[in-house]
Amino acid sequence: MEESLEKYGEMVEESVKEYLERFKRESSEYHSFVGGCYSDLEQFVLRKGKRIASCSTLLAYRGYADGIGEDILTVCAGIELYRHAILIHDDMVDMDVQRRGGKTMHRNYSEDRDDRFGRGTATFLGNIAFSLAEKAIEDSGFSEGKKATVLSLVFDHYREVNESQILDLLFEYKDVDVAEWRTMASKRAASLFKLTLLSGAVLGGAPKKDLETLEEAGENIGYSFDIQDDIIDTFAEEDQYGREPCRDIRLGKKPLHVIQALGRGSTQKAEELGKFLGKDELSSQEIERIRELIREAGGLESAKETSRSHAEKGKKLIMQTSMDDESKDLLNSTIDYVVESLEWYK
Repeated sequence: MEESLEKYGEMVEESVKEYLERFKRESSEYHSFVGGCYSDLEQFVLRKGKRIASCSTLLAYRGYADGIGEDILTVCAGIELYRHAILIHDDMVDMDVQRRGGKTMHRNYSEDRDDRFGRGTATFLGNIAFSLAEKAIEDSGFSEGKKATVLSLVFDHYREVNESQILDLLFEYKDVDVAEWRTMASKRAASLFKLTLLSGAVLGGAPKKDLETLEEAGENIGYSFDIQDDIIDTFAEEDQYGREPCRDIRLGKKPLHVIQALGRGSTQKAEELGKFLGKDELSSQEIERIRELIREAGGLESAKETSRSHAEKGKKLIMQTSMDDESKDLLNSTIDYVVESLEWYK
């Protein structure tokens, strides 16, 4: 099953390369530096990863259509560009310097010049990536009606994810409970997976009833993914994750496992954990103490259980659809990967 997912990921990556080739050429004719920016964007998008978002589009499409052709792969290239447009801006807001083992876009451009140049260039490249995502969908050979539906989904969910990012930023400056975290997260990865599943299903010709079911499945998968991603940020080592641990905590963010630890632990330990929030420089001993406090308060296990619960709901909903059994199994194996990775962190 993992080999099949890897195969689909490679197909999407090849489609990204082919799709960007024209724009790399055109931009190089405009100006060599801009052409280099497009090459940098391609390298950023194609850094090693599971392609879970775009593969979910591909698998949802496959579940209803006969075979996989160039049109759906072009759309999947657009989904990858959409996701990375968001990541470029997210990295800049969070002042991250690494992403999947390499420099973030703004960091890449600030080193040879200055921070303003780096942030500005990354802002524009993020905008370009989003426009290329739209263009990829428009350039696909699907009917005008289907393309219009998917583009409407893209615009709606892009707005939603930006709304969630505003709340995520706000939460660095206030106390947050689980209900408020859930409000924020309902438009973060949940929005992404609703978009990716629905896009594939719409293009594949899924019935309306299945679209409603897949929207709910995408929301649950997104919650599970969000929680897992936040746990990785706190508990993974730099050589595993490609960037320094506890970035969210250094910024004062409130991931679910931290919120639950603050609410479950003793007042003294909650205060100790709270003092680390927003502390930019953390020693290895302090990082281990943060992890210890979260574990002892039950925050880690509680968040993992919430992630597992959402994953199981997502899987059950996918099984209720009329897509073919192999596509259901492949989608659910993708969800299983998210759940199984939770066990890497104790």
